[in-house]
Amino acid sequence: MTSLLWDQHLCLPLQTGTDVAPLTRYQRDGGAFVSVNAGYSPHSFNDTLALLRHYRLAVEGHPHLELATTVGDVSAITTSGRIAVVFDLEDSRPLDDDLANLAVLAELGVRTLLPTYNHANRAGSGCLDTTDGGLTAWGRSIIEEMNAVGIVPDGSHCSARTGLDICETSTGPVIYSHSCMREVWEHPRNISDDQARACAATGGVIGITGVGIFLGPNTPTLEAMTRHLEYAVDLVGIDHVGISSDFSFDYADFIDELTRNPHMFDDGYTRWGRIQWMTPETLLTLGEHLSQRGWASTDIHAVLGGNFFRVAQRVWRT
Repeated sequence: MTSLLWDQHLCLPLQTGTDVAPLTRYQRDGGAFVSVNAGYSPHSFNDTLALLRHYRLAVEGHPHLELATTVGDVSAITTSGRIAVVFDLEDSRPLDDDLANLAVLAELGVRTLLPTYNHANRAGSGCLDTTDGGLTAWGRSIIEEMNAVGIVPDGSHCSARTGLDICETSTGPVIYSHSCMREVWEHPRNISDDQARACAATGGVIGITGVGIFLGPNTPTLEAMTRHLEYAVDLVGIDHVGISSDFSFDYADFIDELTRNPHMFDDGYTRWGRIQWMTPETLLTLGEHLSQRGWASTDIHAVLGGNFFRVAQRVWRT
């Protein structure tokens, strides 16, 4: 059985002029879906608009990639063996404090957004903050408007309280697009059992990542990822677990960011040396790996893509 591969978050270089061709490393029988980051906390609305316009034009000009506007598009694109592309944002700063910009971003293909990136902003607290104030009134307004325009709220990089508040505020599914399980590996970017349960209660999905420092002591292996997947499935059920590589095609840019802005991260990002990511080629073998461990084909289908597809069916506007 061939399952759709739905990768809920990955990163290209955040520069206009970036080549999108590396996304074809996800090409496979059964098709693939990728959500490409188009901005985070250092970016303004205009910065993100410029990135989105470039990425969209580049994808439109590539024979193996196609922009997906609707869930129906995802099905059509992936059934043909191509790669469906949408976008996400890792922070609410690119909104420029204007809720009306959410509708603009949705029209340009942004399908998920997380309010805070590691540290507090006007919307709430981040996972690296020592004080957790949760989601602010402004943050709640963002979630409410996201519900209205068809963008999925995302708790990754947010503080525990902020994540719980997102789930309490949202009228639709909430996801953790790229977060592993804290009970399996203690890291401030990983989420607690309570966060996972609250996410599942909204009908949402936890996307286990392939980032070495979130899986274990810099161990981006299928075995390490499977430990987190199986823990999450046992905790919240098969319907609420997915995958999200968080693969960094902008590896050099990310290392430069760590060097230039160390205050944005903690030593959990550096104590095991340079961060290692699971490659797309390894991620493509996850279904076979799970099958060899005795997973049922229906469960593999759910985790590889079916669960995130269901969330999109509920939230995306047609």
